[in-house]
Amino acid sequence: MPEQPEPRPHSAAPDESPQEAERASASASRLFDIRRVIGALFVLYGVVLTVAGILDSPAEIAKAQGIRINLWTGLGMLAVGAAFLLWLRLSPTEAPRPQAGTDS
Repeated sequence: MPEQPEPRPHSAAPDESPQEAERASASASRLFDIRRVIGALFVLYGVVLTVAGILDSPAEIAKAQGIRINLWTGLGMLAVGAAFLLWLRLSPTEAPRPQAGTDS
């Protein structure tokens, strides 16, 4: 019968202290905060639309009845993205605390 491998501990590094594991968990929860993703996408698309709006030809502006719609939409998206990132900065996410009575 083939020998089965020993189970690995839950921690990535066996010498890692509980404080280091908690700090890593906190940074991971902040990294994947949905506000960061949404804010970054709004900023990215806002930059693209703002540049497109600045480079609009007179024919494209005339098609939109004289309004630089790409420019204004891009600036609006930049404002929304900046608001999401500011919200993230002012109210950071805290890592979830393990419940009492568990081994983790």
